[in-house]
Amino acid sequence: MNEPAIFYSEYDKGPKKLKMFLGMVFPAQMEQKRNENLLRDYKSFFHRVKGKRVRHYDVHNLFGAMMTRASSEGLEKLLDHRFLLFSRSSYIGAGRYGGVWTGDNSSTWEHLMLNLRHMPSLNMCGFLYSGADTGGFMGNTTRELLLRWLAVSVFTPLMRNHCGKFLRQQEVYEFGDVEEFRNIIALRYRLLPYLYSEYMKAALTGDLYIRPMGFEYPEAKGIEDQLLVGGSIMMTPIVKEGRTRRWVYLPEDMTQVRWDGREFTCTPAKKGKIEIEAGLGEVVFFIRKGCLVPVGKAIQSTAEADFENLTLLGDGETYELYADDGLTRDCTMDNVRVLKR
Repeated sequence: MNEPAIFYSEYDKGPKKLKMFLGMVFPAQMEQKRNENLLRDYKSFFHRVKGKRVRHYDVHNLFGAMMTRASSEGLEKLLDHRFLLFSRSSYIGAGRYGGVWTGDNSSTWEHLMLNLRHMPSLNMCGFLYSGADTGGFMGNTTRELLLRWLAVSVFTPLMRNHCGKFLRQQEVYEFGDVEEFRNIIALRYRLLPYLYSEYMKAALTGDLYIRPMGFEYPEAKGIEDQLLVGGSIMMTPIVKEGRTRRWVYLPEDMTQVRWDGREFTCTPAKKGKIEIEAGLGEVVFFIRKGCLVPVGKAIQSTAEADFENLTLLGDGETYELYADDGLTRDCTMDNVRVLKR
């Protein structure tokens, strides 16, 4: 939370609980009012930099980026192992010091779709470590929205269910039957060998971890609800309320993978437009032609992660797996080994 954001000024008067209520009933209007107030407040105070007064309004994002940089450089001197920093406010170039989350989003289907637009955009700006508040930060999420959002978050580096005060608590056990939540969270753990490997290779080579479809398939440049995750996976989440089916465009023959919480079911899928079905406790994604995805065993925490005993999904022949001790700073491409089917 490295930016001034909460003010008690002449522009920001009124009972806090009343504002929270109005924010839930009239979200668009209250957000506009809040932004107007913030701009006034940002223009009303200054920093003293090398004897000069600098208006915060002019350096807001730089302020967050430099705080991240200072923290990173300090921890670099203090620690002999890796550390993780991610913040809300930042600026292009600060991705070398830490990641970002996508800010205080809302518990709406529109913001779930916005999450899909944010991820490749942030990657293109150099922020590989990113993700949204799963389920939304402001407002009261629903069971369906949280499940669909989790099915997106399993593929993003930051997977965090987080909400504000005075709102519906959205830990998964607050929604009764947890089996469908358990199914999706289990997928995250089983995909760890692939997700970690693709993330680290992207970081070490200056590549993207999540990219738009159009980067690899120009004819698919207008598709925003399908994203490429690493070199092998195409994610195809359901992001509309009340839907269990959706259309997917396949720019080439691929392998369709269905995860139901117990096993992976892989079937060949032909190039073209196809309709898929995914229940609330299921995730369907695709593996690109000639590629593999290593998956691990079912585990309860990252401490149990096993990068040795892996199952390879897809129709490829080899996969370059990145694996290290997860602690020391020995992060080089020397840690890549080739897996063969």
